[in-house]
Amino acid sequence: MLDEKKESSILGTVIAVSMSKKHTFSKENQEIIKLVKGFGVKGDAHFGSTVKHRSRVAQNPNQPNLRQVHLIQNELFEELADRFHINPGKMGENITTVGINLLELPADTILFIGESAIIKVTGLRNPCAQIDHFKQGLLKAVLDKDSDGNLIRKAGIMGVILQSGEVKPGDTIRAVLPPRPFKKLERV
Repeated sequence: MLDEKKESSILGTVIAVSMSKKHTFSKENQEIIKLVKGFGVKGDAHFGSTVKHRSRVAQNPNQPNLRQVHLIQNELFEELADRFHINPGKMGENITTVGINLLELPADTILFIGESAIIKVTGLRNPCAQIDHFKQGLLKAVLDKDSDGNLIRKAGIMGVILQSGEVKPGDTIRAVLPPRPFKKLERV
């Protein structure tokens, strides 16, 4: 779990940024993306203050969009490399990171990225069957169980944009943890 001595200096780096204007599983890499406060990635199919994921729109189109931006750590791709070759953006993430364990961050962590973008972590991505259409067997590979039999989702985290800004490969990520007690990330 998180080391209390390192809590104030959790750092990572952006290695790729991606977006798609259409509701496609994978997103295309970009030189830069623009995060817009309260809406998400400008030009992306999931841009908006209310839900844009089709399954959630069908349930209730007026739900707040807690999935404005999707982040995945490149370490997941390295972990899966013996079975799957996955490039940044191909699992639908907007921001691919390295050096920060996104899955260990508590809910409500604030991520400062680049010069001005600020993201609030809302929860875990809940991978669905579409992931197996991309690569057969990948859904099982991004789900695991802990020693107590609880499901572990490894397909990244979701967040909302608190402050607009541009994000590009090479940008630093600084995480500021919320006050204790920490809330464990749940699916959103």
